[in-house]
Amino acid sequence: MKVVVVDASALAAVIFDEPEAPPIVVATRGRLIAPTLIRYELASVCLIKTIRYPDRAEEFEARHRLTRVLALDLFEPDWDMLPPFARRFQLSVYDAAYLQLAIARAAPLVTLDARLAAAWDDASHAR
Repeated sequence: MKVVVVDASALAAVIFDEPEAPPIVVATRGRLIAPTLIRYELASVCLIKTIRYPDRAEEFEARHRLTRVLALDLFEPDWDMLPPFARRFQLSVYDAAYLQLAIARAAPLVTLDARLAAAWDDASHAR
């Protein structure tokens, strides 16, 4: 089965039914994997949405609870290598964790983050 690294921007688009969701669903066919920090990032997206749209808080919180049943395998990053890796690709350590996992697993990275996507392109061409 194909393995796909999915980041929080892409998964949040699907979970919270954003307009960008349909192509993400198509791109994420296979076994989904992510760094453990994705849980924190998705909770943060939920919080921001409930603050911005308080009348939809119950809907957002219900959608966020769906993350508990996702078929998503979580992995710890290589903590020792993460800061220099982030520096090398000029990313936050959060984004670098996704890129690090994609490279380690030789898996495609699905993201809506342009900077992370560009780093993935650079890294995948360097291999």
